[in-house]
Amino acid sequence: MAQEETYATGKRKNAIARVWITSGSGNIVVNKMSTTDYFGNIFFEPKVDKPFVVTETMEKYDVKATLAGGGKSAQVDALVHGISKALQIKNPEMRDALKKAGLLTRDSRAKERKKYGLRGARARFQFSKR
Repeated sequence: MAQEETYATGKRKNAIARVWITSGSGNIVVNKMSTTDYFGNIFFEPKVDKPFVVTETMEKYDVKATLAGGGKSAQVDALVHGISKALQIKNPEMRDALKKAGLLTRDSRAKERKKYGLRGARARFQFSKR
């Protein structure tokens, strides 16, 4: 392989993004599809571009990613986390900018388990006096 690939893993809830970054023209391929084909919604675009905007490397890297698990929103966050980690590995000088933007921190929030005797994690069944 002529170009050097940098690999990183991004996670959010149950979504896992495996991300490979190479020097290129800014193409982002997710599960062998473009981001607009895979995610559909236009509002995901600025979110996915944020690591590149923060590091001022907008059209310098190509991204190839495989996403699995979770929903589309969690997958977008996992992809952003993976891209940020890969950029930091590729060029350690970008770490400060990525860290300030909060892109290197894994969002550890996950669904709280349902408790017995309750309707959900915290929601109770409706109470009736009579």
